[in-house]
Amino acid sequence: MSHDVLIAGETLIDFLPTASGPIDAVEGFERRPGGAPANVAVALARLEHTPTFWTRVGDDPFGRYLRDALCDHGLSDRYVELDPDAKTSLAFVTHDETGDREFSFYRDGTADTRLEPGRIDDDVLADHKWVHVGGVTLSSGRSREATLELLERTAERGCTVSFDPNERPELWVDDDTYRRVVRDALASVDVLKATAGELERLGFEGDSAEEIARDAMTAGPSVVFVTRGSEGAIAVADDGTPWAGTASHPGYEPDVVDTTGAGDAFVAGAIAGLREDRDLAETLAFANAVGAAATTAAGAMAALPTRAAVTSFED
Repeated sequence: MSHDVLIAGETLIDFLPTASGPIDAVEGFERRPGGAPANVAVALARLEHTPTFWTRVGDDPFGRYLRDALCDHGLSDRYVELDPDAKTSLAFVTHDETGDREFSFYRDGTADTRLEPGRIDDDVLADHKWVHVGGVTLSSGRSREATLELLERTAERGCTVSFDPNERPELWVDDDTYRRVVRDALASVDVLKATAGELERLGFEGDSAEEIARDAMTAGPSVVFVTRGSEGAIAVADDGTPWAGTASHPGYEPDVVDTTGAGDAFVAGAIAGLREDRDLAETLAFANAVGAAATTAAGAMAALPTRAAVTSFED
């Protein structure tokens, strides 16, 4: 099977609540593997597009558990780095009655902030046609430099770059730094997935989701997916791409258990659809189906659907 997609970013422990409500009222949590890029990597593997995944976790019980979990989901551990001097990141998740969630991170100087530039050499990069990263590794530490360096080298080689800002305000020193760093990164990005709110907080404007997406395209991306939760999603692609045009999809109506990882599943569906040369409307519908199917079970990785499950969901 071809490994022509490279994904880089954090893997962490999600502690999921045993009941809905604020964190100070929850009596118990269950340990699950998580991290947006890790979820995208596993989701792609389930969709039969197994990627190469570069990540860094602590050489501690949590980190070794995550390495084994990634392998169990079909990913290679070749670029799963175990940091002997830093802990693995933790995220405590809380849910409201609709399944929407909030995160509380324990990520000060943890392993995923310590990705090193140059760890993916040119020969490895040459074997990949697509690279995907998220915004969390841009927030602090050496990982910001490593992520930007990877994006620049990828863009220079003509690979397709996709990006999800995955906005987590508490991880950034301030809003201005967030906007500056992410907008700088967008210069190297071809495919962007975000919510309208994330794009607005990055300074993009418009009277509709489509107009905001088109404004975001002025920063670099040639394809923009804007997710709108239960209202589905839209997509806009520049005339110079094979997917030129606009598309919208109303979404599906799953029996929502947990929305954790739904956006990451959508990203994987979008990458898979574009890699399979689907047109923009078909890709958008497929990505929506992958994202919706991921909300029907608890946890991020555990809920990610197989291709057969997505096909069944679409039917």
